[in-house]
Parts: sequence; C-alpha cells; structure tokens
Amino acid sequence: MAKIDVLLPAFNCKDYIAEALKSLQNQTISDIRIIVVDDGSSDGTGAIIQEFASQDSRIVYHRQDNAGIVAAMNAGLAFCTAPFIARMDGDDISYPERFQKELTYLETSPNCVGVGCRVRHIDGDSAPLGTTTRWKDNTATNCFSLPALEPYIIHPMLMSPASALKGAGGYRLVYNAEDADLYWRLKDIGDLHVLDEVLGDYRIHTGSVSSNSILNGRQQAVWSQLAALSEQRRIQKKSDIEFTTDFAASIRSQKTLRDILQAATKNLSGTEVRWLKAATCAKLLEICYYRPFEPDRDDIRYILELHKDYPDLKNMHRFDVMKEGELSAAIRMLISARVTDAFTLAGAANIPVLLGRTLFRVGFPESLKTRIKKTLGR
Repeated sequence: MAKIDVLLPAFNCKDYIAEALKSLQNQTISDIRIIVVDDGSSDGTGAIIQEFASQDSRIVYHRQDNAGIVAAMNAGLAFCTAPFIARMDGDDISYPERFQKELTYLETSPNCVGVGCRVRHIDGDSAPLGTTTRWKDNTATNCFSLPALEPYIIHPMLMSPASALKGAGGYRLVYNAEDADLYWRLKDIGDLHVLDEVLGDYRIHTGSVSSNSILNGRQQAVWSQLAALSEQRRIQKKSDIEFTTDFAASIRSQKTLRDILQAATKNLSGTEVRWLKAATCAKLLEICYYRPFEPDRDDIRYILELHKDYPDLKNMHRFDVMKEGELSAAIRMLISARVTDAFTLAGAANIPVLLGRTLFRVGFPESLKTRIKKTLGR
C-alpha cells in the first residue's frame, strides 16, 4: 500500500495532463499511487493517461461517463486506500518537494486535517502571470459574516489524512464551491493550514467563457454561501441542508440573481433567507473584484432592494465589507463609463466619495498613491 494516494479527476485536458502527471512522477517522495478518474473525456486525454500508466505502475486509470467533478472525485475517493490523500487537477503542476513538505507537516501536526500551499499563477501556455497566492490564515473564519469568511486551501494542492477526508463525508453537490463545503466540514473535526511556500503552479484559463461570465459569478456566490449556511446549521445542531441533484438543478437552471436566490432559499427560515440573500450579494461583489465582470442593472436593483427590505443588515458582521464592495464596484463602473449604474449603486449620499476615490484611482501616479495609502495605514 502506498503512503499517499493522489486523487486526480480529469476532463478534456489533453494539452496539460502530461505535464501534470510528470510533476507527480517527479515528487521527492516516490511512495505514491496516482488515481486518475477520466470523467468522460472526448479529446484524447484518456489515451495520454493510459500511455503513462503503461510505463508507470503507480498510475491507475479509471474512466466513467461524464458526471461532473464531484462524482469523479467521489469515485476516485472510493479507490483510495493509502493513509494520506493528495489532490491534483489535470491542468496544474506540483513542484517536486510539495508532497514531502505537506506530509511532514501533517505527520508533525496531529490536529491538522488538511494542509495546502501557496501557488504561482500560470496561463494556458504555462507562462507565469507574475502573481502568486497569498498566505491564508485558516483560523480566521466566520460562517455568519457578510460574506462568510471561508476556510481556504487551493484545492488541487490539498493533502489530508484519508480518515479525515472520508470521515467528513467526501464531496457533496455544492457546485462551484465543493472545496469550501469540504473545508467547513474538515474544520469541524480539526485544523486546516496553508504552508507559506509556493509549491505548485495553478493554471488560469483567461479565455474561459464561464470564468468571465457574470452568470457564473452569481452561481459561485450563492453556492459558496450555501456551504457556509450548512456550517451554520451544524454549529446550531440543526438538520443539515440536503444537497440533492434536484436542489442543484433548481438553482443551476436560473440566470438572474433574483431567481437564483428564490430557488436557493426554499425551505429556509426567515433568518436564513435574510442572511443568504445578503451574503450572496456581498460575495458576488467580492468575486467581481477579481473577475472581468461587474453586476448588471438587475443585480444592482436587487442589492438596493435588499437594503430596503432588511434595514437591520447594518447590524450584521462585516456589513462594512459589503458596503465597501458596493463602492468599489461603483468606482470600477464609473471608470468604464457606466455612470448611471455607478451612481445608483453608490447612492446619492456617497457620490462625493465615489468621485473622489475614482479621481484618486485614475488621476494619481502609483508612487503617490502608495505613499498616501501607507500614511493612512492601508
């Protein structure tokens, strides 16, 4: 039996799978087994994996009809027998020392149930994008805030004791947030940690339609907050949310923020409905900060209606973060000439601040902005 089973779901990644597999073969710890679940690839990915498997007995290939990443990971999880399980995706790269350093941390930290690392961002041609992820403090989490402060490990860089990963229940149908949902459940039974070292490359597909779509942003926002709401229920000793295929389909079939939340809030209590609506809006604003899209006019209208319907939102934890997200989005809209939307989202009382911060953003040289921010402690 291997020391580490590597769980690698793959779907139509023929341009990257060879590089991913080579990075696993080149780990400084060789006592591993690489379990690859081909989720119905149609581009030749399977043939490449099988060629690698024919030359390396540590690579085990399984194929299934396309059923999505959650089904693929749970299928692979059923084949895992090693005491430790490491995750990888078919388009990412692990540096040679990644497994050894993560394993050492787990073996010397008995309370840790999941460890990861920082990563460097690369593009579709494996060229560095010039950025790396920051270190994440996983002790600072809050499932009740706006939006939820989530535990976070770059998912393809996760290593966990098999007993913890399986004991937490594996993966659930929490689309776009199956990793966050897992981390909340792992955190219920132990500690999560991120090594402050760059030990892998994480591929950013800049041309992806889904990653550049406000529709996808709305879905990401609601699913991530549903995972946090599930954690709220566990803390409060209430029955958990049932993430069934029907529940998922009812949410994923919707397009507008209003309709998505209407589907997601069925069977929730009044307090849960209020929190989920507000947290989803706050999360969408957070996502927009990192993605090349902004809320559309209907999103803005919904956010403003939310404040009107729930005036006590201002008493919720990190409401100031939500308001800052609104102002930040309004600044970006104003810069891109969406003047009406920017003024509407910011509100009449905040227009002077909106104009001043927009001028600061576009009219000041970077050196001066840096000095001002440093003086203000920002």
